[in-house]
Amino acid sequence: MAVPKKKTSKGKRNQRHATWKAKAAVAAQKAMSIGKAVLSGRAQGFVYPVAEDADSEES
Repeated sequence: MAVPKKKTSKGKRNQRHATWKAKAAVAAQKAMSIGKAVLSGRAQGFVYPVAEDADSEES
């Protein structure tokens, strides 16, 4: 027979929410760091396409 589940406490819920928020903050920081490295030309181990002019390809 089906039995209802116990209610999750506020503390448990808040802890789960805080962990989720912290992961988002870490991901945002990593993205900003990679973006700055790419723009400054110091990116190592990160592959990204470099756009070249159409004129240079025809030569």
